[in-house]
Amino acid sequence: MTAAGAQPPLGAEAASRGILITGAAGGIGSALAREYAAPGVTLVLHARDASHLQPLAQACQAKGARVVVKGLDVRDTAALLDWLRYMSETMRLDLVVVNAGVNIHGKPDGSGEDWDEMQVLLDVNIRAALATVQGVLPAMRARGSGQIALMSSLAAQRGLPITPTYSASKAAVNAYGEGMRDWLGPQGIKVNVIMPGYVESKMCHDMPGPKPFLWTAEKAARVIRRGLDRNRARISFPFPLNFSCWFLGLAHPALSSWLLKRFGFGD
Repeated sequence: MTAAGAQPPLGAEAASRGILITGAAGGIGSALAREYAAPGVTLVLHARDASHLQPLAQACQAKGARVVVKGLDVRDTAALLDWLRYMSETMRLDLVVVNAGVNIHGKPDGSGEDWDEMQVLLDVNIRAALATVQGVLPAMRARGSGQIALMSSLAAQRGLPITPTYSASKAAVNAYGEGMRDWLGPQGIKVNVIMPGYVESKMCHDMPGPKPFLWTAEKAARVIRRGLDRNRARISFPFPLNFSCWFLGLAHPALSSWLLKRFGFGD
């Protein structure tokens, strides 16, 4: 396993597929790392605390992958950009999964979300996500190839009263990804938006309210990989919840509000 700041041996990436995943210690991030781990793959795994990546790194190495780990708070966008530019200069990043994210929700007493927590969420889910793209984009544009996967959510389709700021942040990521795909596609760069429903993770379990059609992280990772391989513009799942969220986004607000309350998502 290569240290976070050490330069990989010259030529080591020439025949290797480079995949960078931010937020790799989380449910979907770690499942994606395991899904892609194989001989001929270099995984660059990021988390706020690098120590949380050690078991994952060992598991991926056991499957034949080369692993680089990095501990970094993505809210420090200057440090994030420096690191991403450095990695882009020292190895070829073929796929970058912009996965780091957090969630918050209103208080049990009905007082709503905390402003300080809202600012952290917006910094991580939006500012850091866009900074990640900016950090790896120059190298991809210079060579005319690469793939960027942005982690949104089905919550982007219609704001949820229990997590309004999270919903807003994921809607922003979705819109950004759509625009970037149209801009970068002709330049040979693929951009995909991933919109999961409920996937097993600590963040998901900490979220209040029902969790219909809950998937395992491993199942989600397999579906995401297939969608990325096919360069699908939007990778959204599972179908029943995907369709429901799509309908809620189109329905009259009075109807969508009633349906949300009817199914346990009321305030």
